Amino acid sequence: MTKSEGIIYWAPRILSILFICFLTMFSLDVFEPGLSIGEILLGILIHNIPSIIMAVLLAIAWKKEIVGVVSYFGAGIIYIGLVVFNVVNSDLPWYFAITWSLTIAGPAFVIGALFLICWRRRETLQIRTKKKDTDSNSK
Repeated sequence: MTKSEGIIYWAPRILSILFICFLTMFSLDVFEPGLSIGEILLGILIHNIPSIIMAVLLAIAWKKEIVGVVSYFGAGIIYIGLVVFNVVNSDLPWYFAITWSLTIAGPAFVIGALFLICWRRRETLQIRTKKKDTDSNSK
């Protein structure tokens, strides 16, 4: 594996881990005075459902990059849809939708694009390898 292939392989995986940690950080707002341990644990669990789902999808995408492509692009689109729905149904200004979407969906789209590059690169390498094997077997 060359250095560029290593970067292409590891970049979406490392960024996914950092993105999941970033999403998990939002669950820290659960800690408030007067809440019981059970309420805090339930709040943390509910807040971390997206992080848990993304961690499971990352585990699958580690070997099957197409899962990373679909899941990260899908997560970005779903988040934008939820933000637009919430902004339209409230008195918030329209630019909140853009800033909120860029914060969460932007990194998700970048990671999805990196998984796409990794997946396409792997397919190209497999096709080349199969072609070389076929050419060497036919001689």
